[in-house]
Amino acid sequence: MRSYIFELTVSDAHDTLFAKATIRFTVLAGTKDISFDLVSRKINGRGMKVISVHEVNQTVSSTHINDVLRCSFLTRLKPGTEKIITINYKGIPADGLIISKNKYNKRTFFADNWPDRAHHWLPCIDHPSDKASVEFVVRAPAHYQVIANGIQIEESNLNANEKLTSFRELIPLPMKVAVVGIADFAVQQAGEVEGIPVQSWVYPEDRVKGFYDYEQAVEILPFFISRIGPYPFKKLANVQSKTIFGGMENAGAIFYSENSVTGKRDMEALLAHEIAHQWFGNMATESHWSHIWLSEGFATYLAHLYLEQKYGSDTLKKSMSLERQTVLAFTKRKTGPVVDTSVTNFMDLLNANSYQKGAWILHMLRTVVGDTIFWKGLRTYYGLYTGKNASTDNFRKVMEDVSGIDLGQFFKQWLYKTGHPLLSVTWNYNASLRSLSVTITQQQKYLFHFPLTIQVHSGDGIINKTFSISQQQTILAIHSALKPGNVSIDPNVQLLFDGTIREK
Repeated sequence: MRSYIFELTVSDAHDTLFAKATIRFTVLAGTKDISFDLVSRKINGRGMKVISVHEVNQTVSSTHINDVLRCSFLTRLKPGTEKIITINYKGIPADGLIISKNKYNKRTFFADNWPDRAHHWLPCIDHPSDKASVEFVVRAPAHYQVIANGIQIEESNLNANEKLTSFRELIPLPMKVAVVGIADFAVQQAGEVEGIPVQSWVYPEDRVKGFYDYEQAVEILPFFISRIGPYPFKKLANVQSKTIFGGMENAGAIFYSENSVTGKRDMEALLAHEIAHQWFGNMATESHWSHIWLSEGFATYLAHLYLEQKYGSDTLKKSMSLERQTVLAFTKRKTGPVVDTSVTNFMDLLNANSYQKGAWILHMLRTVVGDTIFWKGLRTYYGLYTGKNASTDNFRKVMEDVSGIDLGQFFKQWLYKTGHPLLSVTWNYNASLRSLSVTITQQQKYLFHFPLTIQVHSGDGIINKTFSISQQQTILAIHSALKPGNVSIDPNVQLLFDGTIREK
């Protein structure tokens, strides 16, 4: 698609959405038929009913069956042909646009499209690989305020009871992050970062607490701009909403759960996570749902890196240790690779593999290539794929080019294989040789290749030694003048593993 214009009319008297979609697209292959995702009206009365489809002033033949709107043209369209059609439709969304009441019993309308729920209320290509510019034109009762992607280009009182508001985002977006929110809001200009207005949109009842909590975004935004590149959108609005998620990274208009407002500023990590998504997920977007770690793993780890630079390295170690425990607990319930093409219910991808393990993969990659190359690799990857789609293999190739390191084994074992190293480590000290012998055994079936740091505490100080492990069993010797008081593995929290260490 090239562009969408969605004209929406909502009411306080009923839940029916009256809408018109104007869609501009370019034909990629010769065809007479163009199809869009749009949920059909169901027996319970929910879903969308298409009233008409037009091209200019000419009716376009269409069918709307099994959630697919198929538009048929009189003549075959040649590759490269550009078309504009309008679709008039109406209905009560079963999902995607949440029409409900907030915790203060006030009526609200909030889009919540992730992963592929946009087509419950918008005719579109509901897949991350298809991006288009988006405009929302909303007619609503006059007491409402409207927030959406992009810049507000109009707000007009049509009469005493109705107002028209429109927002336009020219940067092509995947539909998962193209949204509108309609509610009674209190709005604050929280600040400005390098010319980007940072706004807080909260329920009026939460005005004081919400403004206090959300204005932390002004502190967070500069970190990502300095590390990755210019902020890609014209505004950053942080919005209290009815999203079913803790936060949803909608482009330039992030929606947070209505209970995110506490007045305690305890959502700093969540704010950082969703703001990081503006670069990774919104602009550099995964090519398929199975590569979602390129979005969620990145946002999770980048939020940790923001907190690391603010609070210190011990904060990162503590966070990654907790994330490791989350991954280990998850693998006891479910097995599968991070890049999992077998998943068809994409909600199932909201799991520890995509978030915490994805973050751990970046953490370990940072250890392998070093800080400077790691950040250079992220900037290069973002620069190449901003406004585009990327796969895990695309990211691997960028990191290999930047680092000069063959990362094939690293990506294969951590992203395409199931599990992690399960280590049994034993040690004993030979006083006559002044030598510590350490035996490392990989107990899982698939053998991983990884660096492992062993820390030895003895009377003559602390010794840290890092070794490359690739065999099922590895025996190492470490010189130590005195018998160690303690031997530990991975003291700096740099390896995703499970295991034990004991004196033999």
